[in-house]
Formats: sequence, C-alpha cells, structure tokens
Amino acid sequence: MRLFIVANKTRPAVEPFLDARLPWIRQQVEFVGLDTDCGQPLDQVEADAVLVLGGDGTLLGAARRLNGKRIPLMGVNFGRLGFLANFTPDEFEHDFDRLVRGELPISPRQILQVTVDAHGVQRFKSVALNDAVVTAGPPYHLIELVLTMQGGTGKGAVHCSGDGVIISTPSGSTAYNLAAGGPIVTVGVEAVAITPICPHSLSFRPVVVPMTSTITISPVRVNEGTTLFCDGQSTTRLHVGDKVTIRRADHDVLLYDNPHSNGWQALAEKLHWALSPHYNHDDE
Repeated sequence: MRLFIVANKTRPAVEPFLDARLPWIRQQVEFVGLDTDCGQPLDQVEADAVLVLGGDGTLLGAARRLNGKRIPLMGVNFGRLGFLANFTPDEFEHDFDRLVRGELPISPRQILQVTVDAHGVQRFKSVALNDAVVTAGPPYHLIELVLTMQGGTGKGAVHCSGDGVIISTPSGSTAYNLAAGGPIVTVGVEAVAITPICPHSLSFRPVVVPMTSTITISPVRVNEGTTLFCDGQSTTRLHVGDKVTIRRADHDVLLYDNPHSNGWQALAEKLHWALSPHYNHDDE
C-alpha cells in the first residue's frame, strides 16, 4: 500500500504522535509523502490511502484538496468531536493494521459543487463536504435572500430575511446545521438540509430536499461583510446581483469508517443525543 500523510501540527499532540509512529508506519507501507502545512494539492499525489492526523477541519481541508481524486481518507482525531475523523490515537496501531490488510470499510460521502456567477460570469467555484453557508456579516443587519429549488417536483422560490442560510450534506448535518436547529440527516441518505439562520419569520422551518436538487441563492439585500463559506474554509463576499448555485458534485469523497463506531453511537457519545433526564433524589 502506498500511503501519504497529512499532519496538522498546530494540534499539540500531532507532532509527538507522528514522531513516535512514523518509523513503524514506514515498515508497514510504501510511504510516499508528508504534508505538514495542510496546503499541498492532493490531486497530484499517487497513493492508495491518505492518513489525516488532526480533527474534522483537517480532514475537510484534505477532502477539498483531493479535487475529485478518489483516494480514501483515514482521519485520526486530535480535535474535539471527530465525526469525520473518527479514528482514535489510542487504537491507531490496531486500526492501521486493518487498513493495510484492506479490512476497513469505505463509505462514499456526497459533496456539494458551489459556484457564484456575477452578471452571467462565473467568479467563484468550490466544493463542500459539510456545508455551504451564507452569513450576514458586519454590520450585522438582516439580509434578504431569494432561495430557488429546482428538482423533480418542479421549481419554486421563497424569500428569506434573517442572518443567512445553511445548505448541508448528511455529513455536515451534525455541524453548524445542527447548532442552528436543523435536522440530523443520516449518512447514506441522498438528501440536503436547508436551514435558515435566525429567520425573521415564525414559519420558516428547516427543510430536507433530494440530493438531486439544484439550489440557487440570490442576494437581494446584503451587508458589506455578507459572505459565502464552503466548509468554513473557502470563502467569497456576496453582492446584490450575484447568483449562488449549489448542486451535488459529480464525484464523492471516500472515507474509511471506524468499525468500532457508528452514527447512532457517535451522536450519543459526542452530542449526548437521547440522554435520559437526570433526577436529583432527596435523601429520605
């Protein structure tokens, strides 16, 4: 197996971990390269797997830099939650052995293709594994957006006044989408969640639409700082007259799954989902 490593050394525990494990890793695989700046284009890498040491943000960046190349990513979590980077440093050697033997399951994750056109000319293009987010930005007045959804049920448009909107994949539904009151969408469901951010309406609720939908966002009123974020990493300012188009990309990202974990368990352990109420019983 040819292995490339992405290591986010801004995480304090990553460098000691890499120093201790790299000699052992070199004995198990054909080691083809190391990126410690988290900025190297990965679509030029010739490898069978990419080992990502960091957190979910590090893995998101690596997935984006693959630029469609189908190399599966194994994320070891040195951050907080670790929904995407769901392997642990404590069990690394055992899980890495399974990687080398070809025993780790791989799941395709849908990603979004995001473009911005200004007066018919494309000026921005990116992808998002988690979400594409329009935020109001400074000076933090309400913004107004027109959302159009084109899908199998036809075309419709709605006006949204508030602090912005989140367009989330299933992989990203437990991130900003969840914090904003959006639905949890199980990985594997072919759907996109549309969640308004602080809408100036009592009836604008989050909605789940098919992954085959094409969503457009047209700013009608914006602030100087109104911005489009893709996975919180690739950004561009938005202006009246812009047209944001979001659809499923023509490729997926491949992630190794941790066989010791699953989506239900991750929700319960990391977000305390379905936690029973805690009752205080007075001593009798």
